[in-house]
Amino acid sequence: MSRPELQIIVVPAASESRTYRVSYARLYALRGLAIGLGVFFAFLVATWGYMAARVSHVVELEAELGVLQAEQARMPALLRQLQDLEGQYESMRALFLPDGTGAPSELWLPPPGSMSGSVTADEGGATRPDSWPLTERGFVTQGLLDDEGRAHPGLDIAMPTGSYIRAAGAGEVIDVGEDATYGRYVRIDHGNGYETLYAHASLTSVRLGEAIRKNEVIGLTGSTGRSTAPHLHFEVVFEGAAVDPLELVEQP
Repeated sequence: MSRPELQIIVVPAASESRTYRVSYARLYALRGLAIGLGVFFAFLVATWGYMAARVSHVVELEAELGVLQAEQARMPALLRQLQDLEGQYESMRALFLPDGTGAPSELWLPPPGSMSGSVTADEGGATRPDSWPLTERGFVTQGLLDDEGRAHPGLDIAMPTGSYIRAAGAGEVIDVGEDATYGRYVRIDHGNGYETLYAHASLTSVRLGEAIRKNEVIGLTGSTGRSTAPHLHFEVVFEGAAVDPLELVEQP
């Protein structure tokens, strides 16, 4: 009995016909091969996206590695810059320390339970505000300006945060509080037309209406309000107009 086979007859228009015989076993083998190739190509298509993503991720990691290596190469330069900045900081800090002249600071702290009330010139010293408003020299970074568009009614004295602020003269606290410009501030009426303002404090230690002696500590320096660094803003007002504090007060 002959094997079953498939006969394919090709009849060209200008020549004799041709007969091709293919056994079903071979057809089944070819079909299996085609299915296998199809599955293989389907697998390649399915895994191509994953492999492409992994390759892209590797490229990103290599770029990040390059950035890290560049940052690592910059570290010695950054360390040198940090050392330079530390040296500059120490130099600036030295400006804020006492100058070692031995001049007395005349620091006066109020006794516990002190009462508010008026202070006369005999009790509190001269009412004219002529004392330096800090227990240390500090560094004047801005003086009095009266130009149009550049008005600055007092002194800016650079000091580390937490330094003592003291009253330039005896008087009475007429305003104490905090606002967006001056931060924490104290205003003192010294009589005879004189007032003083102390601003950007980190802490104020007086109350409204409290009697203040000359050189009494009224707060601590800071950088509150519109301020870019720790300092004291000190104003002297005479009969409603700002005057140059350095005309009354001598810097140590």
